Amino acid sequence: MKLIKMTIVVLTIIIIFEFLIVANSQNQLKVGFYNQVCPNAESVVTNIVRDAAKSDHRIPPGLLRLHFHDCFVEGCDGSILIDKGNTSEKGAFEHQGLTGFNIIEDAKAKLESICPGVVSCADIVAMAARDAVAFSHGPVYHVETGRKDGLVSNIDLANRMPDVRDSIQLLKQKFIEKGLNEKDLVILSGNFVRFIFVLCFGKITKIVMLTKQFSKTVKEI
Repeated sequence: MKLIKMTIVVLTIIIIFEFLIVANSQNQLKVGFYNQVCPNAESVVTNIVRDAAKSDHRIPPGLLRLHFHDCFVEGCDGSILIDKGNTSEKGAFEHQGLTGFNIIEDAKAKLESICPGVVSCADIVAMAARDAVAFSHGPVYHVETGRKDGLVSNIDLANRMPDVRDSIQLLKQKFIEKGLNEKDLVILSGNFVRFIFVLCFGKITKIVMLTKQFSKTVKEI
């Protein structure tokens, strides 16, 4: 039963991710984008994520959360990876506790050694999240690739990330700004965010806050 519930949760997250990807990307994405130009691209990412997940069970949820945070700010463009010091998006309070950067860096380094300048970091983040779900006994799904890496990383752009301390009205507004609706808000607030915080942080106070927020969200919607 728990596995079924988790599968439903992850599938829902994937659907919303795909919406964010399509809505915020001007690229022509497709499954197997690198088949001709870098045939081993996806297997390289998969192998690195598999090895990392075997050594640390916290890696998979960290990669999934990293993907969500990347997508929610300015689309799935890899901007969460850019490091420009204190002004970088990754330094925002809303991104505290993000992990998995080293896994993406390892995959990028390996890919650069065999296919220099071909595979985008944005695609690596998306593929790594896919593999993280699969290695956590979640559903297996295909990822469309062909994204271009974003060049802008501004800490102020991350200020509109959903936060457990936000009021329901503010949460609604943040989701509307991304083209999402109240149903998406309830699903993510009640499942995804709680799921990620449980696995990544394990802080009871945050779980209590999220549970209360979810209950309040359902009542008000």
